[in-house]
Amino acid sequence: MATLYVSPHPDDFRSLLALIAAEFCPSNVNIITEDPPASLNAWSRPTLVLDAAAESDSVLSGATAVSWYLASQGKRTGLDTKQQSQVWQWLSFADNELTPVSCAVVFPLMGMMGVDKKLQQSSRAELMRVLKVLDKALEPRTYLVGQIITLADLAVAAAVLLPFKYVLEPTDRKVLINVTRWFTTCINQPRFLKVLGKITLCEKMVPVTPKTKAVATAVKAKAAKATPAVKSDAATDNGQKMPCDSFYFFYFRKSLYSFFLMYFPFPSGPPKTEAQLKKEAKKREKLEKFQQKKDMEAKKKTQPTVEKKAKPEKKELGVISYTIATAPGEKKDVISPLPDSYSPQYVEAAWYPWWEKQGFFKPEYGRKSLAEQNPRGVFMMCIPPPNVTGSLHLGHALTNAIQDSLTRWHRMRGETTLWNPGCDHAGIATQVVVEKKLMRERGMSRHDLGRENFIKEVWKWKNEKGDRIYHQLKKLGSSLDWDRACFTMDTKLSYAVQEAFVRMHEEGVIYRSKRLVNWSCTLNSAISDIEVDKKELTGRTLLPVPGYKEKVEFGVLVSFAYKVDGSDEEVIVATTRIETMLGDSAVAVHPADPRYQHLKGKMVLHPFCDRKMPVVFDDFVDMNFGTGAVKITPAHDHNDYEVGERHNLAFINILDENGLLINVPPPFLGMKRFEARKAVLQALKDRGQFKEIKDNPMVVPVCSRSKDVVEPLLKPQWYVSCTDMGKAAADAVREGRLKIIPDHHLKTWFNWMDNIRDWCISRQLWWGHRIPAYFVTVNDASVKPGEDMDGHYWVSGRTEEAAKEKAAKRFNVSADKISLRQDEDVLDTWFSSGIFPFSIFGWPNENQDLNVFYPGTLLETGHDILFFWVARMVMMGLKLTGKLPFKEVYLHAVVRDAHGRKMSKSLGNVIDPLDVITGISLEGLHAQLKDSNLEPVEVEKAKQGQKSDYPNGIPECGTDALRFALCAYTSQGRDINLDVNRILGYRHFCNKLWNAVKFAMKTLGDNFVPSEKAQLCGEESVSDRWILSRLSAAVALCDAGFKAYDFPGITTAIYNFWLYELCDVYLESVKPVFSKAEGDSSSQKQALVCRQTLYTCLEVGLRLLSPIMPFVAEELYQRLPRRRPQSDPPSISVTSYPETNEFCWHSDQVDRDMDFVMTVVKTIRSLRADYNLTKTRADCYLQCIDSSTASLVQKYSLQVQTLSYSQAVIPLTANQPVPEGCAVAIASDRCTVNLMLKGLIDVEKEVAKLVTKKGDLEKQMEKLKEKMAKSDYKEKVPVKVQEQDAEKLRQSQTELEKVNEAMENFRKMM
Repeated sequence: MATLYVSPHPDDFRSLLALIAAEFCPSNVNIITEDPPASLNAWSRPTLVLDAAAESDSVLSGATAVSWYLASQGKRTGLDTKQQSQVWQWLSFADNELTPVSCAVVFPLMGMMGVDKKLQQSSRAELMRVLKVLDKALEPRTYLVGQIITLADLAVAAAVLLPFKYVLEPTDRKVLINVTRWFTTCINQPRFLKVLGKITLCEKMVPVTPKTKAVATAVKAKAAKATPAVKSDAATDNGQKMPCDSFYFFYFRKSLYSFFLMYFPFPSGPPKTEAQLKKEAKKREKLEKFQQKKDMEAKKKTQPTVEKKAKPEKKELGVISYTIATAPGEKKDVISPLPDSYSPQYVEAAWYPWWEKQGFFKPEYGRKSLAEQNPRGVFMMCIPPPNVTGSLHLGHALTNAIQDSLTRWHRMRGETTLWNPGCDHAGIATQVVVEKKLMRERGMSRHDLGRENFIKEVWKWKNEKGDRIYHQLKKLGSSLDWDRACFTMDTKLSYAVQEAFVRMHEEGVIYRSKRLVNWSCTLNSAISDIEVDKKELTGRTLLPVPGYKEKVEFGVLVSFAYKVDGSDEEVIVATTRIETMLGDSAVAVHPADPRYQHLKGKMVLHPFCDRKMPVVFDDFVDMNFGTGAVKITPAHDHNDYEVGERHNLAFINILDENGLLINVPPPFLGMKRFEARKAVLQALKDRGQFKEIKDNPMVVPVCSRSKDVVEPLLKPQWYVSCTDMGKAAADAVREGRLKIIPDHHLKTWFNWMDNIRDWCISRQLWWGHRIPAYFVTVNDASVKPGEDMDGHYWVSGRTEEAAKEKAAKRFNVSADKISLRQDEDVLDTWFSSGIFPFSIFGWPNENQDLNVFYPGTLLETGHDILFFWVARMVMMGLKLTGKLPFKEVYLHAVVRDAHGRKMSKSLGNVIDPLDVITGISLEGLHAQLKDSNLEPVEVEKAKQGQKSDYPNGIPECGTDALRFALCAYTSQGRDINLDVNRILGYRHFCNKLWNAVKFAMKTLGDNFVPSEKAQLCGEESVSDRWILSRLSAAVALCDAGFKAYDFPGITTAIYNFWLYELCDVYLESVKPVFSKAEGDSSSQKQALVCRQTLYTCLEVGLRLLSPIMPFVAEELYQRLPRRRPQSDPPSISVTSYPETNEFCWHSDQVDRDMDFVMTVVKTIRSLRADYNLTKTRADCYLQCIDSSTASLVQKYSLQVQTLSYSQAVIPLTANQPVPEGCAVAIASDRCTVNLMLKGLIDVEKEVAKLVTKKGDLEKQMEKLKEKMAKSDYKEKVPVKVQEQDAEKLRQSQTELEKVNEAMENFRKMM
């Protein structure tokens, strides 16, 4: 076991970093709160001793080395080389940027160094500067590297720990919104909490009261866990006891030796080594520099100060409401000025009712008749019907974001477009909800009410509560045709369900059989496979089961013996469900097992009844598992059922529908199944036939609705024969008639369809489609009575009279001799969902909708219901209509949380999309848990999950940002780890769009009139031609993206065009054009061309955006003037989507030229930053390799000058001399940038800075070279560290070359 030496001081962040890293280490670590022994040659803490031998190569000293080792053991140093490099980069940032400035601000407050107010203020300003760099980096991220917490987060969080505790007041934290969000997320993680405890953030920066008595609780707790004997004596190096507060100060000071020796004298102790002396010399040098800095500050105090204008604080994204009275369905006011900033509440108000009232979402819009042929084609898609009991979660939001984007795109392309809404009656879920409501409000069960009255209660609940999910879908902007909304229990759909059953029963595709089903004793019903959760256990586990006061034991394997009839021999078998041995009817062994060959034809005796059971030989037995003998319970196990069929064994049912034992001897008769588990085990022990019990990994099937343990039970049920239908569905895909996207799902599709089992469609419920099948009793002595499981005695009919006629004909008797009893069961919900694509159009009755819209175009849904719904729709569509229900199936990924976990109420990570749209506090999230059905323990666990992921709640993001984020995440075939904070980033994108359009509209002016058609006039500038080329490229990318379901490709194209091309480049580059136009006629003409180009970009850019961000696109589009006001469509949602044949101005040559220009611009900007020319304009000489490059630079000189903030841009050919006094940088192999610095900067001061920097670099390189030159370096230093050292040396060498080059340039100016 490794040993970790740390400081006991609660604010020693270097030791705390090591302790947090140790929490991520899978193996235990001994914690000792004192200095490491002198024999280890490790004078600083933390120190980690890797093994008892404690040789020099087994000792790691310093927070970085120790935490890297511990975190790497827990796989927290990056998943690949790139991530590991990024982690190392953040470690360097924490050590070199954050830690020194943090301590410079915090230490005076802690009384650890003298207070110099001026110095403290400048240090605080520097701290804020560094944290703003961190804040910018965290804007699009949850964590610093990758999708999980890494050592990067540990190190940087430790470095900012003291500032957050003692320095950063609430106003500071408002400015550092991303850093604060990230920091609170980190410190609320369980491993952080274990070490740090609850951290209270600073309210006001005041001197800190020294902690004199409390040793850090984290150290104590970790030490107590790791080892019973922890050394923590507060002693000096010579063994003398010290006062408690001196002790903490002394050890805390030593732990920070590597950074802050300049502030403290090193304590007396053993003689210093040469290495230590070198370090001290370096620290003294730093101290001298620090003193020089103080002197400079003192000097500045004597000089008169110029009052600087205070910078305005960064505004928070505020909430602005739309307050203009607008009747529902009336058009929103678009005359009033736009608010200063984007606010989702303002933007999303009033548009949806107007869209709906105008009929934009109906396929009839803009058409005389649906029967009229549309040359553009038809697009039809039906919604995966959500449960009537449900409310939206992020999975629904993803489905609807994708489906609505596709629907809006097809509608804007001019196709006859229908997205048909609907809702599923959700048999089990709805019945459970209403039963609970009845019991809670009236103390009644459904049996107290009776079937008819209970059904009335369900309909009453549905009419009151069932439309909630429709309102949520509208909030998401879903452009569904609500006039065609369907409910699976509506008369139209119920008739289709009845017709489908009768037809398939008459064909023999539906048949009656007694087989094993998944039975829920709590629901008293069979349930489908999708309603069974598989709970994986690693060993003995106690689980709660409804109806039992005590938890029930699972995850154990019980072995017992059966006696062989007629001998003293016994056969040992094992089971995880010992109570089922009461229903055993055989013992099976493998035919090739030599241990049991002599038992052929033998019987074993059941210990609790006079049943003799055969020993059967079957290939399914694994003779290498256990004893190679297996007990067979055909009536209660799926594998055993097939063995029973093969060997004609007795099927003994020992469970009734309530889970009570039947067909068993006393004392077990009438016992509850899991009480019998204990009783059978004890009885076997009493008879001496029990052998052993041991832990056993297993999967327990649990009903997702009732949380009951599912039992395989023999029941007569209705089944659908799927073999032929499955083959037809598989062939449709093999032959290319049905396309499944992405194609990596094909293997799973074929595997399932080619091995499909028959489908049980009976459900023992009251709510649902009652099965139109009748059991026949013939009142005629010549006809023998039938049994329930005999399909011959069952008839189906569209009415009872039709069924009676059918029965009379079958049994050749008159109808008056027939008595019918309708099956009490209802159909599986998936049966009605399976015919949804054509039942919604009134099938089997012919009508216009059915002819126009069936078959549909596309089925879009999550890949998790590929078999349960998609496959059944394909099979039933082909069987009942002879047509595929759709041409393509697009399967999107499953949404998981930011940590890759499945959404689960008990984890607290199930998020209502409306909470993301409108925002919600952490308290609000907690309150939602109170209304759930979770156990109190699960509620607490969920609260912790919410607190960890959303410490400040969820900010208001808006519908558009949510939709855009979901589409941007949708990479084909991968699950989506959705980070709510990234959605907030797209709200910021909306704000940038908003500001860009506001600026552009101001530039266009009130009297601007766009040309009737978007086209080139021949007068466009190079900037105009470039932005139109980029616009054309964006149009092509969006067109290709929608056709290929490449949603990240679409969002990236839109985002890049608006942000990086239109806003960052074009709008900036054309500002001089508009400023010159005020007094120059030729410039006015150019400005007019420029305005037309800008209008085209705005109008087309918003149309590209509209399918994904419908609200903000509509709001901004309505403010633009129209090309043809009399004939243009009233809404962007029914305006044409940009197409490549119209926007065909893409030019590779123009793009290449502008790429070159932007490379030059970035090089100039980089040089300006290097020499701190923030506001000073400098002349720029661009030395070109040839005349063609020089002419290109000349052509774009205005753009280069504007975008690089240069005074003048002068192109030079290779043979033209460059004036002296320029800084030089290579932009490309074709162009070198020369920035004139002479007269703009203090050359001597700059040279002095570079000399110092050069000295530091040379020392750093010398130290590295010494380390790498050691004889045992390659053997003892890990390869990763060697690679890092080599990279550091390379970077330092490159930096030194740049420094030398800069010094040479400056010397030329002197």
